Amino acid sequence: MTTQEQFLISAKPDLQAARMAWLQSLGGERRLSQLTVDAYERDTRQFLQFLTGHCGGAPGISDIKELRPADLRAYLASRRSAGAGARTLGRGLAGIRSLLRHLERQGMVNAAGAAAMRAPRQPKSLPKPLTAADAKRVVATDEQLAEEPWIAARNAAVLTLLYGCGLRISEALGLTGGNLASGDETVLRVTGKGGKTRLAPLLPVTVKAVMEYRRLCPYHLDAGEPLFRGARGGPLNAAIIQREMAKLRSALNLPETATPHALRHSFATHLLGRGGDLRTIQELLGHASLSTTQVYTGVDTARLLEIYDSAHPRA
Repeated sequence: MTTQEQFLISAKPDLQAARMAWLQSLGGERRLSQLTVDAYERDTRQFLQFLTGHCGGAPGISDIKELRPADLRAYLASRRSAGAGARTLGRGLAGIRSLLRHLERQGMVNAAGAAAMRAPRQPKSLPKPLTAADAKRVVATDEQLAEEPWIAARNAAVLTLLYGCGLRISEALGLTGGNLASGDETVLRVTGKGGKTRLAPLLPVTVKAVMEYRRLCPYHLDAGEPLFRGARGGPLNAAIIQREMAKLRSALNLPETATPHALRHSFATHLLGRGGDLRTIQELLGHASLSTTQVYTGVDTARLLEIYDSAHPRA
């Protein structure tokens, strides 16, 4: 660990070492996604920095042993006053609990105080899908704004995978040259969160979009290399697709909620609206819990009420 990292973490060597072992276990034994590991690293680093000021010095294992619920409440209050919302606070508390549970399993601390803490109440919000017409426009090759034909085809192929298969953007960009190589595929094996794999049925329009990109791409797409490439041939960065979507929003007069991830929401919502089974949609999205998928029933109900209010003569 570098001197800079020690300063940023603000913890004594025994706690630094235990925390690093915990972070390594998250990605190894528990197979959490790198994004989750990064978030937990950041959240616990902020917590230890808070404790440095709160306790009057860099904390060690002995200080963590003495943690009370009041200390955790003080931390959450400081984060709230800095502008953190309920979701951020809830995730931060989840990371701290995970670290304390790890230390408890090692016989170093008692995590009962953190376990007894209630997470901040999360605001109820529904995913905001695009309409079917707008989703079709977003994924169309002739609507893409890139001047290079192969880049326009690439953007359309990525967005089509998000809407046509319900992929996360990280899942689409994680595909390799060995995926969708023949054009005869009917299903796609997707590696999602936690390294879990699932099968996503492929629509002909999705295969066609990817094959058109493969035809125009100037780089050799080896089986073990990324399928989607940046302008200079390196792996395509998610931020580039997000920027392209922002341009499309402006050009097509779409709301700010029209993001790449909104295409995944649209996939689920439109399937449900056409009679799709909730359990099947759960499997297609790769959700570990059905309760996560059930949020889309709220979207569908909200849409029905919107139609009712706008169309019913007595509304």
